[in-house]
Amino acid sequence: MKNLVRNILSALFTILVFNASAQTNGRDFNAIDAYVKSLGPLDSMSMGTINNVVSNKFTDKIDKARAIYYWIAHNITYDVKSTRNNNKLKNTPADVLLTRKATGIGFANLFQDMCSSADIRCLTVDGFVKYNTQQIGEKDEEINHSWAVVQLGQSPEDWYYVDPAFGSGYLNAEMKEFTKAYTDAYFFTEKETFNLQHFPDNQAWKLGSAPKNKGDFFDMPVVRVSAIELGIKKLSPNDGKIKAKLNKAVKFSFTLKSTEEITKVALGVGEKKKYKVEEIQYSASGNILSFTYKFQDANAYPVTVFVNGKEFVLYYAEVEE
Repeated sequence: MKNLVRNILSALFTILVFNASAQTNGRDFNAIDAYVKSLGPLDSMSMGTINNVVSNKFTDKIDKARAIYYWIAHNITYDVKSTRNNNKLKNTPADVLLTRKATGIGFANLFQDMCSSADIRCLTVDGFVKYNTQQIGEKDEEINHSWAVVQLGQSPEDWYYVDPAFGSGYLNAEMKEFTKAYTDAYFFTEKETFNLQHFPDNQAWKLGSAPKNKGDFFDMPVVRVSAIELGIKKLSPNDGKIKAKLNKAVKFSFTLKSTEEITKVALGVGEKKKYKVEEIQYSASGNILSFTYKFQDANAYPVTVFVNGKEFVLYYAEVEE
């Protein structure tokens, strides 16, 4: 009987999670997602035919954009080698549909092309993201990612961020392994949240509040996908390089959309043989997640904040005696 109850509760939890993940700004996209999922990869179809099948069923522009995002994120995979080498070749929409893989620019190009065919104004934005702690503090980083902005009205507030590449899954910190893991967190992402992970090369496409410049952006911690999914808005320390004293508490605080889903927080400290993961006592009240930690090794090393078992934010600690 206990197992039956447990299975029922687990199924209900899965349904609730799916329903929550298929909503953006209060809109329910479950029916759209289910329809697009039913289409499959559409391997034998041309660009125009794919676009017609995916988006023409819908009349509302947001629904069309959602259908396009969902199809691309599920049917195109990240080109790990080209991303690591910052190789932008073979990323036209035709190339991407032929190979079914792309770097960020390829994902954005295909999304833009399909949106344009659906009479949605969409532009591709080139810019910067951080994948690992080695990039914290860098000043000469080349453009290494691209995403899209969608216009649904005349005012600046009517532009929205979409990143179909990150919506399809994520690269590990070493940029050697891609995990296919769809998330709708990058469809019409809240601007303040998106800007903690992305910075445009052309600041005209910096929608909403954001780091002042590229240098400030690279000085910040590395924000991972789980932080975007939880709607991160502010983080402290705001400097990606933590300067700490041995055995002296450092306070961490993160402002999120909500802390209701948080069940576990841990810290990954050190590297290689000295790397260890410690579960942390934390406070989750309203929309604030906070905890303190005393570093016990006087050295310099990466620090990973885990929330619910997933990488959340990455720092680099410089600990002195």
